[in-house]
Amino acid sequence: MSKNVIGFWGYPHPELIKEYRNKYPNAVWVDFDIDYGYEKTDILPESYCSIIKNIINAAFHHKEELLVILAPIGKDKCDSGWFAYEVLKDLGFNVIKSIFEEFSYKREVRISSSNLPLRQKIELITKDIYAPQNLDLTPCKAKFGFWGVPPNDLSLLELFPNETHVYGWSRCVEAMTPADIELEMYVEKDVPTVFYSQSFCSKAQLAKYLADKYNGLYIDIDDIATNSTRAKIEAFLRLR
Repeated sequence: MSKNVIGFWGYPHPELIKEYRNKYPNAVWVDFDIDYGYEKTDILPESYCSIIKNIINAAFHHKEELLVILAPIGKDKCDSGWFAYEVLKDLGFNVIKSIFEEFSYKREVRISSSNLPLRQKIELITKDIYAPQNLDLTPCKAKFGFWGVPPNDLSLLELFPNETHVYGWSRCVEAMTPADIELEMYVEKDVPTVFYSQSFCSKAQLAKYLADKYNGLYIDIDDIATNSTRAKIEAFLRLR
C-alpha cells in the first residue's frame, strides 16, 4: 500500500501545513479529530475524550498509508493532544509536533457569522485549516449561538437554525488564532447560546462558567447525543 495520507488534529501551525502541502502535493489530508467509525483500539481508558479516541483510532486505521501525522500539543489544542503525540511516537508513528500559539496570522471571522447551516459552518471552518477556500458568504444577525469545539456527533448541529453564530475554539480556528483565550471566551451577551463541551475535556470548565455568566445552556456529551440532550437543546431554542 502506498503512503499518501497526511493525518492531523487540531490546528497544526500554518507553516507546517504549507511545508507538507508543498512536499506532498497529491497527499490526502485526513482530520483525525472526526469520528469516521473506524475500529476502536484499547489503548485509551474507556472513560476518556471521544475526540482523542478518534485520533488514536484513525492513526491505526491509516497506519500503512500514513506519510506523517501533524500533532498540535500546546495551548492551541490540549494536554490530551500532547499525550496522544507522545503515545503515538512511542508506538512508532511518524508524528511531528506543532505549537501554534502566536496571533500574527489572525484573520477576519466570516464563516462563523454567516447564514449557512451551522453544521456546514463548522465543517467549512475545519476544512479551511488545510484547504483554504474562497467563499462568497452572507452575514446574518445572530438569533442563537453555539460555543465550543466541533462535536463528535456533528448531527447535533442540525438542531440549530441557520442564524446561529459560532463561538469558542471553533471561532478561534477560523480566525487562525486557536490559542486566543480572549476570543475563545467571547460571546455576544444578548444572544442565547448553547455552550458545548466534549465529556472528559478540560474546556468544560470554560463552557460551564460562560453558560452561567451569560444565562446559556451548558451541555456535555461523551459520544452520541442522547434524545434527552437533544430535547434540552430544542427546548432552549424554542423558549429563548
